[in-house]
Amino acid sequence: MSWQTYVDDHLMCDIDATGHFLSSAAIVGHDGSIWAQSANFPQFKAGEIPGIMKDFDEPGHLAPTGLHLGGTKYMVIQGEPGAVIRGKKGSGGITIKKTGQALVFGIYDEPVTPGQCNMIVERLGDYLIDQGL
Repeated sequence: MSWQTYVDDHLMCDIDATGHFLSSAAIVGHDGSIWAQSANFPQFKAGEIPGIMKDFDEPGHLAPTGLHLGGTKYMVIQGEPGAVIRGKKGSGGITIKKTGQALVFGIYDEPVTPGQCNMIVERLGDYLIDQGL
């Protein structure tokens, strides 16, 4: 299965048959290389992926400055140290799950809830971890 299929079928899927979808999603290597992404996933700016990786190694690193992705700033909220970073911006937000080789990103806006985004992103991340990825 291609990485794009994981994004299209597992991240950008209809959530619980409600007709609601994540706004955008991607699978990105630890080095910042894009493995696959949805059409409207934001373009990274310099330093954003290294900052995210540092927060996985040193939980709390991003809290003072916020999580930046594509120039958009998210307030960092409770995640799972070393495994999941969550961010909030207005009525939307972001979930990032770290696997052995990749970062799984999901970005959402209402009516999608933070819990729904977390479930979709973390479920795929856990699957990839189980596959040794």
